Amino acid sequence: MDDRTMDMDAVRDEILLSTLPNVIFDGWSTQSLRDGAQMAGHDTATMHRAFPGGIPELVEHFGNWTDRRMLEELESKPLAEMRVRDRVSLAVRTHFEVLEPHKEAKRRLIAYLAMPQNLGLGLRMLYRTVDAMWYAAGDTATDFNHYSKRALLSAVLSSSTFYWLDDQSEDHRETWAFVDRRLADVMAVGKATSGLSGMGRLFQFLPSPVRFARQMRQRSDSMQAANITTHMGEGI
Repeated sequence: MDDRTMDMDAVRDEILLSTLPNVIFDGWSTQSLRDGAQMAGHDTATMHRAFPGGIPELVEHFGNWTDRRMLEELESKPLAEMRVRDRVSLAVRTHFEVLEPHKEAKRRLIAYLAMPQNLGLGLRMLYRTVDAMWYAAGDTATDFNHYSKRALLSAVLSSSTFYWLDDQSEDHRETWAFVDRRLADVMAVGKATSGLSGMGRLFQFLPSPVRFARQMRQRSDSMQAANITTHMGEGI
């Protein structure tokens, strides 16, 4: 990686972090990106060099940035002294803690990824995140277990994300309890599917692209309805 690549990576991070507050008001849009670039002190030409693919590339960079920050935080944790399940649980919790300052931008991202043309992007981002979590947990599997572990954790992370977005408990204690329960479920399934006889149970837990899209659309519709109700209340 040369200095120019490193500099551009830093520029992407700067623009992203300046854009995230705008997403709350203007969504994941070109307007948000332009304003974010300007707030970060970069001109339009630099913005296009940083994100030639536009908003989808910005969204993907947000996922990459979140994964990097999660891994950086986990480096300071005593993972070697922990059980694998506890390592994975900590990785999930750290993922949400990194996202906490940008929770509303993440909420708007759900609506963005609910659009049919963005389904593939959402699935790729989900896989990369759970792959990073298993990497941090020390997973070295290269056989079928490599994929089954990531598929099962994808199911946990996607359901936990919806739970986290609506969690009003102190310090998100209910979310952490939910994550632990879900991990206990999938860990039990993982052990039960070590042989071919358990494959049927495994497929019940794997995240279906169709179900993923449906959840995204339902979440998007719920948020839009909530926004309409809020605006109506403000006008009374």
